[in-house]
Amino acid sequence: MPVLPHRPGTIFGIGLNYLDTITEMGWPRPKAPYLFTKLSSSAIGTGEAIAIDAAVTRRVDWETELAVVIGAEARDIPEDKALDVVFGYTVANDVSARDLQADDGQWVRGKGLDTFCPLGPVVVTADEIKDPQALAVRTWVNGEKVQDGTTADMLFSVRSLIAYLSRFFTLRPGDVILTGTPSGCGDFMDPPRALRPGDTVMSEVEGIGRLVNPVRVAGEQGAPDRSTADPPSPADRASTQASTQASMQSSIQAFRSTS
Repeated sequence: MPVLPHRPGTIFGIGLNYLDTITEMGWPRPKAPYLFTKLSSSAIGTGEAIAIDAAVTRRVDWETELAVVIGAEARDIPEDKALDVVFGYTVANDVSARDLQADDGQWVRGKGLDTFCPLGPVVVTADEIKDPQALAVRTWVNGEKVQDGTTADMLFSVRSLIAYLSRFFTLRPGDVILTGTPSGCGDFMDPPRALRPGDTVMSEVEGIGRLVNPVRVAGEQGAPDRSTADPPSPADRASTQASTQASMQSSIQAFRSTS
């Protein structure tokens, strides 16, 4: 069935959930899922544009992910029952402003800007996906394949993510869980790449379909297009990546101290 007949509920994101991703980033393996949220206003459908305001961010990255759509209320559900509350699955692109992630320490702006959560093209009901841990995950930017992974490589499975989230939050129908992305994000390429107006991103999860989104300039009519500004230098990129890693580790330590 089509997605986005209305705004989704809470959109939960999971960071650092693929071993090849954390290896690519040079970060330690997390001991528990790293959680964040995206605003429901960030959700768009297939064919809609990812809007970039270069006055806000110049390091916009792609992250194709399997998204889990919750179909029943759940609180503190055991892992062996977790898939019982899944309505279905869709494709997500967890679009991310890497500079804002680094600057802020937490990820509300970097992950939650308008149009930064494409979802689609359909929701495939749970009975149609025999094993959510056996699906290919791929991304193309302007026709070039940049991500090619599999959900089998998740550090924390769909079952374990649902159980973990439900320990702390009541999951409700319409909530969406983005389960993390494999390696191949632009910010960690050499040289780094960022999305620019005029690009097209195609995200695919096996058994679900392809989510396609053009990239355009955001902002008020007549606002200047600064999207052709020079990208950050390697030194600037290294500095902001180090800042992001430090803030993440601080957040993880703070969580552990209260758990």
